[in-house]
Amino acid sequence: MSAEAILVVGAGGFIGQALLAAFAARGERVVAVTRRSLHPPVPGIENRVIADADAQSFAPLIAKARAIVHLASASTPGSSAGKPMAELEDNLRPTLALLEALQARPRVPLLYVSSGGSLYSRVAGQASDELAAVYSRSYHGAGKIAAEHFIEAWCNQFAGTAVVLRPSNVYGPRQVERVGFGIVPAALGALLRGETLDVWGDGSVERDFLHIDDFTRLLLAALDTNLPAGFHVFNACSGQSVQLNALFAHIERISGRELRRHYHATRSIDVPSVHMRSDRAAHMLGWRAQIGLVEGLERTWRWFNTLPR
Repeated sequence: MSAEAILVVGAGGFIGQALLAAFAARGERVVAVTRRSLHPPVPGIENRVIADADAQSFAPLIAKARAIVHLASASTPGSSAGKPMAELEDNLRPTLALLEALQARPRVPLLYVSSGGSLYSRVAGQASDELAAVYSRSYHGAGKIAAEHFIEAWCNQFAGTAVVLRPSNVYGPRQVERVGFGIVPAALGALLRGETLDVWGDGSVERDFLHIDDFTRLLLAALDTNLPAGFHVFNACSGQSVQLNALFAHIERISGRELRRHYHATRSIDVPSVHMRSDRAAHMLGWRAQIGLVEGLERTWRWFNTLPR
């Protein structure tokens, strides 16, 4: 491992791959920690595979890290339904192992990607800022809340510095279809294949969609900003929420095709409305979302059309 590298835990996912590409473009020294080998590998990025994370696995990597980005997450609100122990084993246990290893290196800053979409619910027509009460209907969201509390406890006990980002629904090119992971790729994939999209509820639920390029800029800004020791939380959102039916209408106009939908009964895990504000990120990190939903969907649709069929 290169000295003074940035350690990216959970680098194999959609956000991780976008961040690795940004780091590679900047010539950063990076070690990508994944459960399986990166495929394809990223030139200039060292890959370490840790299939069963514990403190001892992380310790030698943290010893030579200048910062840590924690992106790893193995669940969604839907996939976590009825599986609290899976949330503990797959998400919380690796996070706590990382914190245990960080106790020996409390001066290494930690950036943790939490969730906004699964922690906030619109109250009295107001958009949620970082002081809004967190609220979870799912075990996935509960796991994120628990992880945040453990990270804050680490900061308080060891004078560490942690940044928690709570993103809304991140989407964009290179987000591949996975069951339960992302309504945008699910809709575009169904559209390309002429299939019917399954929708939970009547399509009136409201979500905030954040383009991956905007979120990557925020990750870099958070790493580049010299924040004081302590626990810092920032929302990451576009600030413009739309109903799913409006999202589908945008997709139909952009593609020139009809998106067939099959509406199912609303699930108890789904928050009906998410509205967020990111003023704190603008004030302290100099960041605001720049890519509007229509432009972002157009970019994503173009990328989907390059995929083999």
